[in-house]
Amino acid sequence: MSGPVAEYGHAVDVADAVLYEGYLLYPYRKSSGKNRVRWQFGVLAPRTWVPEELATDTGISGSADAWRQRTECLLEAPASATVHMRLRFLRTRHRSVQAACPDRGFRPVGELTVDGEQYLTFDEAIPREYDIEATVGELCEAPRVTEIFAPPGEEIERLGDVGRVVWTTWPVRAVVRLSAERADAPFPLVRLRAEIENTGDAPTAEAPRTEALRVSLVATHSLLSVRGGSFLSLLDPPVWAEAAAKECRNVHTFPVLAGDAGRRDVMLSAPILMYDHPEVSPESPGAMFDATEIDEILSLRTLTLTDEEKREARATDPRAAEIIDRVDGIPREVLDRLHGAVRSLRPLGAGQDESPSSPPRWWEPGADSALRPDSDAVLVDGVRVAKGSQVRLRPRRHGADAHDMFLDGRTGLVEAVFLDVDDSRHVAVTIVDDPGADLHRWYGRYYYFAPDELEPIGTTP
Repeated sequence: MSGPVAEYGHAVDVADAVLYEGYLLYPYRKSSGKNRVRWQFGVLAPRTWVPEELATDTGISGSADAWRQRTECLLEAPASATVHMRLRFLRTRHRSVQAACPDRGFRPVGELTVDGEQYLTFDEAIPREYDIEATVGELCEAPRVTEIFAPPGEEIERLGDVGRVVWTTWPVRAVVRLSAERADAPFPLVRLRAEIENTGDAPTAEAPRTEALRVSLVATHSLLSVRGGSFLSLLDPPVWAEAAAKECRNVHTFPVLAGDAGRRDVMLSAPILMYDHPEVSPESPGAMFDATEIDEILSLRTLTLTDEEKREARATDPRAAEIIDRVDGIPREVLDRLHGAVRSLRPLGAGQDESPSSPPRWWEPGADSALRPDSDAVLVDGVRVAKGSQVRLRPRRHGADAHDMFLDGRTGLVEAVFLDVDDSRHVAVTIVDDPGADLHRWYGRYYYFAPDELEPIGTTP
């Protein structure tokens, strides 16, 4: 297929963050419990494997396994405008370490050390991209249907006379339908639709998830661009297009304007909800598979890994090895930049009072209604929960951060109770048995839960 009709620019940086979100979590080792359940976003598995309750789900959340995605967005463009779609996903690849046997055969093993280098059996992933292009007029006349097929394969690397490493991929099949239709609006408007479906076969309907992932599209998302037209934001459409925006139906993904602020010729449709024109922090020295939100603390924690832990991380995955090597060599000035950046300071406008005698705003100390997170409390099952309380964490099964599922049943220590502008309360906690809790507390990096996601343990001290 031909290349994109518009430069995607910084949108690719954000798309790469989506592609590898949660790919491998700190401490980046195979033996870590949180790296035993992987691939949490944008998984499109074969229809025959997806449970019925998930197969019929039409929500926008991409944190649950599904078999399809559907993107609908609005486009101001004539029939001659050209639309380009780039489908992107990860394809899993199994790395099997095998030891040589006396009978000249090989047997799978969990790990093997050869000449001081460690080799581990693990699942990797390969990025894949497919491009589709058509004019708006062509898409209004008939859908552009594209079959996707990634053939199976096997690669073998001998480890002398000791063993070998075998990389295996399984076939992945999908279909993409790109179409357009005129939207009901007072001005010319087009509804663009992109549907992606996994059309492959599952090993069996009862196969474990690890087997289904072998024939799945993982972290599935798409970049859309237009030449000769412009997209409308679904989050903040113009008044005349609000009704048309509400009629757009997005399934397991959601499109936002992408690229440099002000651009309207690029959209990113991803299984992770974002605002228009999302950005990767310019201070970030590289991917850490966490959307760059906590680069500083992850870098500091990575620096504390022992040599043996770093050795295992490097053997776990080539991308983990890149992180370890990058953090080990990170200059002090780069690490300092991760500590924070001010982006919102602006000169005071005319008429704004900057005198120290100005009354405090409602959220500031000294105001009659000032918030006091260190002493505020909330009632949970009739029990007062405040700073110092211990609670059992019970994250919601639906609508919660997928990573919170790893904290189910853990004991949290309440650090503060916050009230947001919508009068909703949020409880900030650290994990009681987390050896890094003191560091999290020092930085103010907490986990946040709603009161109905907590079970009080004892009484508040």
